[in-house]
Amino acid sequence: MTPTKEEVDAARSDPKQANILYHDWEAGTYDEKWSISFDDRCTTYARERFTGIAGEEGWPYEKALEIGSGTGFFLLNLMRAGVATSGIVTDISPGMVEVATRNAKELGLDVEGKVADAETIPVEDSSVDLVVGHAVLHHIPDVDQAFSEVLRVLKPGGRFVFAGEPTKYGDVVARKLSQLTWWATTNLTKLPALSDWRRPQQELDESSQAAALEAVVDLHTFDPHKLAVRAVRAGARDVSVKTEEFTAAWFGWPVRTFECAVPSDKLGWNWAMFAYKGWLALSAVDKHFFSQVIPKELFYNLLITGVKPR
Repeated sequence: MTPTKEEVDAARSDPKQANILYHDWEAGTYDEKWSISFDDRCTTYARERFTGIAGEEGWPYEKALEIGSGTGFFLLNLMRAGVATSGIVTDISPGMVEVATRNAKELGLDVEGKVADAETIPVEDSSVDLVVGHAVLHHIPDVDQAFSEVLRVLKPGGRFVFAGEPTKYGDVVARKLSQLTWWATTNLTKLPALSDWRRPQQELDESSQAAALEAVVDLHTFDPHKLAVRAVRAGARDVSVKTEEFTAAWFGWPVRTFECAVPSDKLGWNWAMFAYKGWLALSAVDKHFFSQVIPKELFYNLLITGVKPR
């Protein structure tokens, strides 16, 4: 059910309630919106994010836990890749946990679900071998407390890996490009010649309302060095931070926004391949060229890993 304006306004002063409201609302269509799947494409993506920051040592982890799991994208694809044999998906949104556990069941994976606040993870001390998360830290009000909880539940020698976190600069660029794309698309499709490309006004209004609530739940952007310091302060060791997506983000965010602004039946397989292969090509340029010549703070995505001392 679409949240009312009154619910959105009330959630502005309560970020946790805002996260529940927004992600419960999005749960049923989240996979489609973000092109999430549990196949070779997304499994390769998740595996490469993991190995790019943490390598392959220690596989398979016996028990893994994901905080802010959403529909299970990161952990379930990592399990498909052989990173872990069993898992726990947690999210503050009951709707997301329901979808994630359903996805796990359909995939035949050994996964249980828990509705949980990342600042108070409902598992025992030193009980999991791996903690992961994708695009979650920037939603958590108290990131330092979340790191402390992650270190509490990890076994000595256990590892955490977080990916998909926005940097300060990258987030500014992504939002500006998305706003410009939305404005241009929704205005151009008012022209009679392009009217077939315009989504119904009610759907556009709902998307705008979703964007307004999304702005409430996106609480942080990160400086790579400062985030590493926070992890060390929580007790982590061997902390490493990397960033990725420079030109790939400049391409990817307008593409994603355009997809949300036009009817889905207008975009077929050829478009999907253009978007995917375009992102892949620019990601390769970023990795092999731009990562060598520009500061990591200018990239969009941040990845961080560390271990709990033995």
